[in-house]
Amino acid sequence: MSLVFAAVLSFGLLGLLLGLGLALAGRRFAVETDPREERALAALPGVNCGACGYPGCGGYAHAVACKGEETNRCPVGGAAVAASLAALMGREAAPFEKRIARLFCAGGKDKCPERFTYKGIISCNAANLVGGGHKLCSWGCLGMGSCADACPFDAIAMNEQGLPVVDEAKCTACGRCVLACPRGLFQLVPQSKRVIVACSSKDKGPETRKICKVGCIACRLCERNCPVKAIAVADNLARHDFKACEQHKVCVQKCPQKTIVVFPPSS
Repeated sequence: MSLVFAAVLSFGLLGLLLGLGLALAGRRFAVETDPREERALAALPGVNCGACGYPGCGGYAHAVACKGEETNRCPVGGAAVAASLAALMGREAAPFEKRIARLFCAGGKDKCPERFTYKGIISCNAANLVGGGHKLCSWGCLGMGSCADACPFDAIAMNEQGLPVVDEAKCTACGRCVLACPRGLFQLVPQSKRVIVACSSKDKGPETRKICKVGCIACRLCERNCPVKAIAVADNLARHDFKACEQHKVCVQKCPQKTIVVFPPSS
């Protein structure tokens, strides 16, 4: 019994010494946290989506409090969070414009047919691996709804043509749909910029015309007629410079394929 008691006592003392050592080490090597960082983190929505460009809300809170980062980089929190962060940091609130996830494709079932019937896992990534995808256009939307599944705010729904439709009221520009799409068809665009080239095909015009009724054929009519030179064709595809675009909509009128659209489509 004396041996057992001695062993228990020895282990107890050893544990006590190790505990004291860890406590002292914790004090000695503790990293001081700016209290403003904790307040900034509390003001953020806690989604940890990374759309601000930092690894989660903690990374962004640290950048705002300790590195002077702008307070308007959280698309989920929007203008309200930007104002709260500015107030906490004692700064003037930076301007904030809401961004919306836009789909750069309009090739639904009625516009761009399928090469074959896909029967497999309901996932755009999976469908894309089967012969390069079942759609005739190798750049277009596969219609499996991976973007809708990835959206944590229920802001995307699939329509009858197999295309995702974004609910602007729910969209927070978190960027999850951008990451989920294997063909890179989503972009986060300022909400005020409603004129979009709804195509991502870089095939030559004659080829695009054969497989999609609304694909860009690189005719350059939009480029030649834009009064502010905010649209240009490169790699057989027209693209806007959203900073320069003044939403004149001349490109919409001139596009022979009706590739350039105004969101929402009904306007």
